[in-house]
Amino acid sequence: MKQHATHEEQLEFLRKIEGQIRGVQRMIEEGRYCVDIITQIHSIIGALSKVESGIFKKHLDGCVAGALKGKSEKEKERKIDEIMALISRFRKIS
Repeated sequence: MKQHATHEEQLEFLRKIEGQIRGVQRMIEEGRYCVDIITQIHSIIGALSKVESGIFKKHLDGCVAGALKGKSEKEKERKIDEIMALISRFRKIS
């Protein structure tokens, strides 16, 4: 079984994001001003994007770099295809 990168730093960010989401829930329950709620949601989206980037970088630095340094051409092709599919999905979401 392959060893995957740990994402402890991202877990800490996710805990903070969880608190931000609870804050937005409270804002909605309290009937706060829509623009303030939207501003907080935008902040959460930015924080999630940073978590995503951190995990993606670890994947590139660890899993992908290891495969590209290896001797198996099939594994290299598989990793490149995996990254291209991921980038394609990112573009569809944006």
